[in-house]
Order: sequence, then C-alpha cells, then structure tokens
Amino acid sequence: MNNSGFYGLGIGPNILAALDKHHFTTPTPIQEKAIPPGIEGKDVIGLAQTGTGKTLAFGIPMIQAALQGKQGLVVLPTRELALQVRETFQKIGGPLGVRTALLVGGESMHRQLQELRANPAIVIGTPGRMIDHLEQRTLSLNKVSVLVLDEADRMLDMGFAPQIKRLLITVPKERQTMLFSATMPKDIVSLAHSYMKLPTRIEIAPPGTASTKVTQEVFFVTKPDKSRLLEKVLADYHGSVLVFTRTKFGAKKIAAALRSLGHTSAELHSNKSLSQRREALEGFRNGKYRVLVATDIAARGIDVKGIELVVNFDLPSTPDDYVHRIGRTARAGAGGHAISFAEPNQKRDIYDIERLIRVALPQSKLPPLPPARAMPEIARGPRGPLPPRRPYGAHDTRRPPSPRNRRPGDRQPFRRSSR
Repeated sequence: MNNSGFYGLGIGPNILAALDKHHFTTPTPIQEKAIPPGIEGKDVIGLAQTGTGKTLAFGIPMIQAALQGKQGLVVLPTRELALQVRETFQKIGGPLGVRTALLVGGESMHRQLQELRANPAIVIGTPGRMIDHLEQRTLSLNKVSVLVLDEADRMLDMGFAPQIKRLLITVPKERQTMLFSATMPKDIVSLAHSYMKLPTRIEIAPPGTASTKVTQEVFFVTKPDKSRLLEKVLADYHGSVLVFTRTKFGAKKIAAALRSLGHTSAELHSNKSLSQRREALEGFRNGKYRVLVATDIAARGIDVKGIELVVNFDLPSTPDDYVHRIGRTARAGAGGHAISFAEPNQKRDIYDIERLIRVALPQSKLPPLPPARAMPEIARGPRGPLPPRRPYGAHDTRRPPSPRNRRPGDRQPFRRSSR
C-alpha cells in the first residue's frame, strides 16, 4: 500500500484537498490500482468484491476528466446504488463545480429534465430510465468521453443486456470505458471484448471471494421455526441488522412481525417508491431503524457502514447473490457476521455456496427458541394489502363493484326483476 495515501496516483491538487476534507486518507487496493490507469484515460476492468471502494476508484478519474471538460456517463443496476454514487460525486466534485444529473425510475421526469438542461458534466442513472430519455430525445450521449458500467454482472442478471448494448452503441466509439464487477461471467467477457480497447484488468480478489473480515455460520431450521430463530438472533445481537428475503411479500411480513415484537424495522424492495426506499435506507443509516429487511434487488445498493449482522432469512437464488449479501457487513475494513437460515432440503444450495466461496460454512446447533407467536396478518394483493371485505346490502352506501372489478367471493348485487 502506498504510504503517501492518495498522493502520487496522478490526482489533481483540488481533488486531493476534497479527499482530505472528507477524511479519505488511505486508498483501498482497488482504488490504488484503478485510479492511475483511469486518470491516464485507459480502459479498465475492475474485479473486486463489494465494500472495497469501487465508487472512488472510477469516481476520481471521472471527476478529474470532467474538470478537463470531458463528459461522463455512469450506468448502474439500481436506484439505491445510483443515489449513493451521486452522493459521493457531489461530495468530492460538487465543491469543484462538477455538476451531475441523476436519471432513475420512480423519480420526477420534470426534475430530471431540469438537471439535464443545466448541462451536467456527469450523468448517473439506471439503464431503463436512460433509454426513456434517449427515446424522448431529452438525453444526448454524443459527447460522452468516459463511460462507466458499475456492477455490470448485476445489470446483466437483471435483464438489462439490451439496454446496455444500446447505450454502448449510442455513445461515441472514441471514448474511455471502465467496467467494474464483482464477478466475471461469460457475458461480461464478451462485453469487454466487443466494446473495450485493450483494457487494463485489475483483480483484487478472485470472483466469488467473500470478505475475510466476515465470519459466517449456518443454521438448518424448518420453515415454521425461522421467525422464532430470527427473534432469538436479534436478542443475542445488539447492533444494526440487515435481513434478506427472496420475496417482497416476505420482506413486508417479516418487517411487520419485527415491529410487533418491539424492534424498529423498515423494508426495502421494488414495490416501495423511491422516496420510501430512500427514507428506509437513511433511517437505517442514522439509527432510526435497527433492522432493515430487504430483497436481493437492493443487495448491492446498500452502502451502510457499521452493519453488525447480515441474516439470510431465505437463502438467495444464486451463490453469487450470497457473496453480495454478506458483503453488506465488514465494509471499509471493519468486521462483521453473517448468519444463514437453511431449510433441511437446502443442503445442495449450501454446498453450491461453499463451492463458490471456497470455504465450508460452519454449521451451528439450533439454540432453544422462544415460544411461537401469532404473526401479524397481512392480506396479499397485487397492489398491497386488501381492505377488509364487507357484504353489500341496503345499509352499505358504497357502489357495488362492476363485473370487471368484482373479486371472487363478492356478493352479487340485488337486481329487481323488470317483469
């Protein structure tokens, strides 16, 4: 590691002063290796696990390029991740006059148009919303000199390949491209060969490597006992806890159950609006919520220091997602712990995770569990909880549902015979 910190990496004095002001004193390995070629204008492929400081690894070269009059574009998989990258750019580049625009779904198009009209030096956003702006001709990429694809593997997993390819075709061929990813599947290799020029490859840890600062364990538990085990775990740990589920309804149900037990908790998933997701994440950061219950769509968008424990209430759908989930703890060199709840028929899933991370997960004996409690009832519906049903009758002034909107079980309205 460079003993002079960020000095000696080719960073301009103004940016160094901004880094010092915000107490960024020692570069992480990915920053130390990626910043010099990034500043030199070379194409870069950065492979590093989550929580290693990738944002500044591409952010510093982009801000320096922006100060030289070059336009930048950052593409990310989720709104949360885009918001956090934007915050970092504003922190370091904002005082230097580097304007940014944030283009993500769930936000006002009017506000985004205002930011685009202000001629931003760097545009940050998600693929879908960027394509929306391109189709409405409110976004031009003709002058982009620096393109960053962050969490590229996640974007492909989420089905954004067509949008990414369209963006790559739209931006000028003469550009610098920096691609950052935690894993290196074949699709990423193909992307690099097709759209990058002799990229410098920087690999901090082999793909699928979990942070050595995270201690891990697994409990084999039946599905009905998972909630009781979570209650026991939350009693044994006292810091902030991030709980992962596989479904949005599961996240809603667990968050409600934890609140009924007296825990401050919030949920984070794609059914929440951007303002709700931002409030949940900020509340988790500042201690308003001790527990955050999230789905995998948010796994890589949660950059919160000091998370003591990650709980996989449900095992993830892929081993790669396991690495990203537990990477939410032990960030920036700190320690952390991860606990997974596996059902008896999920031994194969545990084996697949162990094979990826090349570590055997310690299996812990199930502790005595608290007594079973009644879970809060949450009605399941396409647009959230359904209102309680009431029979239609003479005392009910509501209009009966039309045949189109009638639900199974609704009483047919009384019709007087015309005869």
